[in-house]
Amino acid sequence: MQLLLNNIRQLVTVANDGKPLKSGPAMRDLGVVENASVLIEDGRIQWIGATGDFSRTLNADADVLDCSPYVALPGFVDSHTHALFGGSRENEFALRAEGKTYQEIAAQGGGIASSVQATRTATKKELKKTTSRRLDTMMKHGTTTVEIKSGYGLSEHDELKMLEAITELATEHLITIRSTFLGAHAIPPEYRERRSEYLSLLCERMLPHIAKRKLAQFCDVFCEMGYYTVAESRQVLEAARKLGLGLKVHADEFTSLGGTLLAAELGAVSVDHLEHISDEAISALHSAKTVAVVLPGVSFFLRNPYAPARKLIDAGIPLAIASDFNPGSCMSFSMPLMMTIACTQMSVTPEEAITATTLNGAAALGLADEYGSIEVGKRADIVLFEVPNYRYLAYHFGANHAVKIIKHGTILEF
Repeated sequence: MQLLLNNIRQLVTVANDGKPLKSGPAMRDLGVVENASVLIEDGRIQWIGATGDFSRTLNADADVLDCSPYVALPGFVDSHTHALFGGSRENEFALRAEGKTYQEIAAQGGGIASSVQATRTATKKELKKTTSRRLDTMMKHGTTTVEIKSGYGLSEHDELKMLEAITELATEHLITIRSTFLGAHAIPPEYRERRSEYLSLLCERMLPHIAKRKLAQFCDVFCEMGYYTVAESRQVLEAARKLGLGLKVHADEFTSLGGTLLAAELGAVSVDHLEHISDEAISALHSAKTVAVVLPGVSFFLRNPYAPARKLIDAGIPLAIASDFNPGSCMSFSMPLMMTIACTQMSVTPEEAITATTLNGAAALGLADEYGSIEVGKRADIVLFEVPNYRYLAYHFGANHAVKIIKHGTILEF
């Protein structure tokens, strides 16, 4: 099946000659083509160029779409979410508006523990139904690839329930999903006085079972004061690596504990948050292949410091931007909104923000060979926005400018 996107007002390819990520000044090079065409065949991109240069003969049943009103970008890749959860936490939102901190609310039984209780109560069918609706809306806003973490079960039964739901959604839903095991999100209430027993459960029972059933591609740990120490994080991550899982780390969100240094040492595919990253950790990332994933929506939502995105980019570290969509610290999955916050609060340029939400986001999931840019041979995940130019996306915030979503070469109808 052929699809020709013709007369595209502005095509933003984020092309990188097949290389998996961009860093430093290259993040501003978007490979923009004015008045462009893209030929898609059997779900993959076959030709890109100026419309006037297109001379191929189309099949008799080919579809041709006039894209003259639109700007085309690669589908957004949201490389850090907790999109599968039970319940909601708007009451905590109200408490924060009155001056309570995230940590104070967690100490009173809220926070992650609140979502754990609601997720444990929900059935797998219920979790799938609510998450599928969220994924539909994500796609309507231009996200075509997403990572989803477990971590609100914190028991063997409920973590497996979450991962089974994520895995089933990955085969049933149109969006591309990568699954991450985050059993080390917090210490479960029933194990607070038996931390070592829970770590043994994670490493000796849950991880081998998850790896055998291929329920996750990655293992993540919340390496933070009050959650998991560096030594405990190492124990979980090394067990996961031996089983063939990729590694991710929540690090330096509230304190500079050493999680980023651990991620760089172990070769994690990404290290996420980084609001309190140290200069030493930045130097370590420069020597590693780890993608730095910043989460501007969290800082905005919690009124916390922002990660030093400008410093990371200027240090030559590949930067990705993700939503961290979750019920407690960022109840939004709008990637254009994350771009706006990054531009206004973190000194990221619109060009860098686009690279960070597409190609580098794909690199943070090990998917940059297929997704994240509009290049010949890649999957045809393309979003058409009704805007005058690509900079308008981050500029005009609070509105959804996506009008057509193309997933694997198919124009979706919602």
